[in-house]
Parts: sequence; structure tokens; C-alpha cells
Amino acid sequence: MQRAVENIVGDCEYSVRVHGDLVRLSSSDPKCLDRVHDQLRDRHIRSAARRLLLVGREGDRTRAMVNRQAAFHGVIALCGNEEESTLGPINLTLRSRQIESIIEWLTAYPSG
Repeated sequence: MQRAVENIVGDCEYSVRVHGDLVRLSSSDPKCLDRVHDQLRDRHIRSAARRLLLVGREGDRTRAMVNRQAAFHGVIALCGNEEESTLGPINLTLRSRQIESIIEWLTAYPSG
């Protein structure tokens, strides 16, 4: 499980806490979102990601589910519900005072 969670983030500074089956990865390093950004772009799923991140937004945070099996293999596949991840999803929570800007950056289409 820890490997799957670590595969979501790229080369960045983070801390990991393990409590039984729960793995919590925390970071304030914006580079941790680079892999998410790149995969949303490369896999052409920005529109679906934007919808899920906006639906999951509450105040200064947003939540989305990531398929655990795909994450284990280094692929970020967002889930619309828990049943879409056979092994159970990884719950991704992003928290920032600028959460709208983060959602925009993660899911924006290039201009031009």
C-alpha cells in the first residue's frame, strides 16, 4: 500500500506515517503534484479530473479517489466511486488556501 501511495507523488519532499492499514503521506512541497499534473495531461483526462476535484471540494480542500492497483504500477487513474477500485481506492486530499488555483493548474488545457 505504501508503494502505491508514494507512486502518486513524484520526486519531492514528503513524510509518511503508517497506522495499520492506513498510510498517510503529507507534504507542503508543490513538486509532489507534478506527477499528477503530468499524468492528467498525458492520459487526456483533465476534464474528468476537473469534474471530480470540483465535486469533491469543501472549503480549502478537495478530495478524489485514485485506483490503488493502477497507482501501484505508477499510473494515476481517478475513480468516480469506491467500486471502481477492486482493492479499494486511495483517498487523495489536497488542501490549500488557493485550492481553486491548484485545481485549475492540474486540469488546465494549454492556451493557443
